[in-house]
Amino acid sequence: MWPRARVPSDAVAGWIKRLAALVLACSVAACGQSTAPNLNASVATPAPPAANDPANTVIMELKTGKVTLRLRPDLAPKHVERFKMLVNEGFYNGLKWHRVIPGFMAQTGDPKGNGTGGSKYPDLPAEFTPTPFERGTLGAARSGSPNSANSQFFICFTHSPNLNGEYTVFGQVVDGMIHVDQIAKGEPPPNPDVIVKMYMAPPGP
Repeated sequence: MWPRARVPSDAVAGWIKRLAALVLACSVAACGQSTAPNLNASVATPAPPAANDPANTVIMELKTGKVTLRLRPDLAPKHVERFKMLVNEGFYNGLKWHRVIPGFMAQTGDPKGNGTGGSKYPDLPAEFTPTPFERGTLGAARSGSPNSANSQFFICFTHSPNLNGEYTVFGQVVDGMIHVDQIAKGEPPPNPDVIVKMYMAPPGP
């Protein structure tokens, strides 16, 4: 049985952040210093691939229209490689959006349709960066282990800073977000929508 790959709710994630801050504060008080990384520090984010880069552009067809995804191999090369491989295999075609939370995110990529499944390939090592989770950000869903992402992914409906530095960012919706907004909501939705088809963008002229 696969562990359930989930993105925490805002409330749970906020509680975790507060608990971590309390532990860090106690550590500083006891030791006089801390070696914990500062994920809120100002770090330059690498430039994304060019807008006209078909090698890192995926078209996702939903029931209401097409969504264009720009992948970020500069941020998460292993996750992008896996995603492109699964897209080319047709793995995502017909899969359900099994967890869709209004005002937060929509999750898919599980062949079992319940959050416990994955691909036939091994799990991926985390590729966390300071890149913020904003509206349209693609993130890799995982279980409690940082190195448990496989095939499931999510798209944020809105700014979600509670996920920053905790989940791998590997792409961004650059067109058609209105169609993502219309995905049926629920955990799981009573009548879940599916990915009609997903494929790499055709080469340019």
